[in-house]
Amino acid sequence: MKTKLILFFCSMLTFLSSTAQTMITEPAMADTFRSNGKIYVVISVLSIIFICIISYLVYLDVKLKKLEKK
Repeated sequence: MKTKLILFFCSMLTFLSSTAQTMITEPAMADTFRSNGKIYVVISVLSIIFICIISYLVYLDVKLKKLEKK
């Protein structure tokens, strides 16, 4: 039973890696965004979301340190 499960996961990993390589060679959506100039909007929105998440985690860390000191 374990060997069948291991073989199944290995075959799935092989399949996923082969499809990932074909997806990398044809980034049609990225080319469209780049040609329209919208790629900068996407990058800026993702950057804002990332900065907000990092800021929130730092805020929580500061609050937890204050609670630990009490």
